[in-house]
Amino acid sequence: MRAKILIVDDDRDILLSLENRITWMGHEPLTAANGKDALRLIQEEEPDLVLLDLELPLLSGLDVLKQVNETSARHNQRDEETLRASAAYTTPLVVMLTAYGTIERAVQAMQLGAFDFVPKPFTADHLTVVIKKALDTATLHRQVETLRKEVDAQFEPVVTSSKQMGEQLAVAKQAATSSVTVLLLGETGTGKEVVARAIHRWSPRAGKPFIAVNCAAFPENLLENELFGHEKGAFTGATKREPGKIEIAEGGTLFLDEIGDMPLTMQSHLLRLLQDRTFYRVGGTQEVRTDARFIAATNKDLKQAIRQGTFREDLYFRLAVITIALPPLRGRMEDLPTLVEHFLNRPNIAALSKRVTLSDEAFQTLHQYPWPGNVRELENVLTRALILCPGDTIEPEHLSLTALAASITDAPTVKQESNTDILFFSYHKSMDVYGQKLIEAALRRNGWNQTKAAAELGLQRTYLTKLLRQKQISGKPPTPSE
Repeated sequence: MRAKILIVDDDRDILLSLENRITWMGHEPLTAANGKDALRLIQEEEPDLVLLDLELPLLSGLDVLKQVNETSARHNQRDEETLRASAAYTTPLVVMLTAYGTIERAVQAMQLGAFDFVPKPFTADHLTVVIKKALDTATLHRQVETLRKEVDAQFEPVVTSSKQMGEQLAVAKQAATSSVTVLLLGETGTGKEVVARAIHRWSPRAGKPFIAVNCAAFPENLLENELFGHEKGAFTGATKREPGKIEIAEGGTLFLDEIGDMPLTMQSHLLRLLQDRTFYRVGGTQEVRTDARFIAATNKDLKQAIRQGTFREDLYFRLAVITIALPPLRGRMEDLPTLVEHFLNRPNIAALSKRVTLSDEAFQTLHQYPWPGNVRELENVLTRALILCPGDTIEPEHLSLTALAASITDAPTVKQESNTDILFFSYHKSMDVYGQKLIEAALRRNGWNQTKAAAELGLQRTYLTKLLRQKQISGKPPTPSE
């Protein structure tokens, strides 16, 4: 890589010597003889590396270093919209050069963010090694930033014009500035992980990891290992110490999805973690402290689970410092046009080289559908319609919603306790019955292949297996006698 390197020194002989060395290494040199010119060139030229003398006219090297870091901090504190509207700011790595090298000044420079500290006189070979090391680090930083942007782009932003959803997001933004625990409530597919990621991006921890764990996807012993990690020799096959998701999320956010399905024993471990911010690895005796922020989510009624004895009340109050209830899609249908536009124009959809629109009849079909799978189901329906649509207009038949909607009428009904003729289900019972019908329909369409059915429903394979047990669905084609 041909790098742009700024040399700042008031000694003309050193400037010329370093300029020749940089050119010989195949890089582009820039020069400045005082601190003010150095700051101007850093802003205008955006060098990859700065070789900065400690003693300079007008502004000292340490003052230049302070201002560079302050500018970087201001840019890092901007919100996403401001960053997208402005040019990106890249902080260069700084190597300090000085003839007055002392341990104290070296430590001060490093504390202010200097990459390295080279005392004069220095040999050309020594400087070459330092420059190469610094440029390798700069390249690594750029690669990490690129990968981070690619990962962030894979996750949907919060798309809404609903007043009810907007009120919940306002609470989420307020909560994001602190490190308090947040509990997200809502049906499957309402966007709980999307909101959790948004809280992380809005928080001061945005530059640190966001780690998601599905508590329903692991048996109890594996979930403990997944969260807390293990020591060498903790069990057969544990040949070395492995950190858990809590340690990996250090300084960032740990998202505990499906927290309502966490076994009671694990709930007690989590309660201790939230209270003391400490834990033990599996097989470990040394206490580990954590600075991760916790966000939990569930589609279950936790208060009912507390009454049934399947969820700890003390853990609930630890989790529910801030509670955000996400409305189902049928409760915010004003978002439907915005969501349709968003899902049909995503970058990964655009890669199909196909632009489509919805006919009025197709939109009415979407509007009349009850959306038991919420936003996730809408995304799946539109993606499937985009692929199946031969032209540039999606019609009702491309949505494949007729068979799904018809299955609602096949569900059994329950009479009211009064003597009226009105038949109904309670809300939760209706969702349970319809969920069973939805799963059975997906299994039939996929020849009873559970992996394919899980993919179509947007579920993890292990979670589908759990739902089959809960809803007492055999998962196999019925025999002729049935």
